[in-house]
Amino acid sequence: MNKDELNKKIGNRIIELRTLKGWSQSDLARNCEKDRQAIEKIENGKVNSTVYSLFEVSKALGVPLYEILKI
Repeated sequence: MNKDELNKKIGNRIIELRTLKGWSQSDLARNCEKDRQAIEKIENGKVNSTVYSLFEVSKALGVPLYEILKI
């Protein structure tokens, strides 16, 4: 698996977890104090997110970080 594939899989996992909560990208962005465009880039695998960024997203979603990394 290359970096782009990994970023896309992590993004898809975030979409899955966000959807389970019934949240929009804006809802997630608001809850982790990021802008919606940042969440969109993470979910589309267009950025190489830092571990801390993923931690902030997991915290906002109310799940442990390893849940985002279950790919």
